[in-house]
Amino acid sequence: MRRVFRTAYRHAPYLLVGWLALAAPVLAVQPDEILPDPVLEARAREISRDIRCPVCQGESIDDSSAPISRDLRIIIRERLVAGDTDAEVIDYVVARYGEFVLFNPRVEGSNLILWLAGPALLLSGIGIAIATQRRRKPIAEETLSQTEAARLKEILKN
Repeated sequence: MRRVFRTAYRHAPYLLVGWLALAAPVLAVQPDEILPDPVLEARAREISRDIRCPVCQGESIDDSSAPISRDLRIIIRERLVAGDTDAEVIDYVVARYGEFVLFNPRVEGSNLILWLAGPALLLSGIGIAIATQRRRKPIAEETLSQTEAARLKEILKN
């Protein structure tokens, strides 16, 4: 029995590396999607990392193998080849699919409420904690009467 645990313990690092390799993100970009220009391809990859898959919702379109993600990757590359800037490509995708597809929503319009709600709640919580702390009255120390002090001395002697 001891030999089994010793063998398992010895192979644990290899198992850990194997599991981590399986957990590594697999890019779903197909070879036929890759642009011949490495600069444009790098820009396309950067843009597609910031766009959420409309089907998967937890993955970027760069990581998703859903057909709509493939279509979006192709659209992004077509727009870049046409000469659009990164902002124009993102604006095009947002115009078609809404701001939901952005992993980092823009800080404007109704999204401004979402961006400011967290810090506002944090500051109000700190303010409430400070106000509550200031309102508390300090607890007065009670002193022993002479009879209680004498009784305490008597107990401590025994």
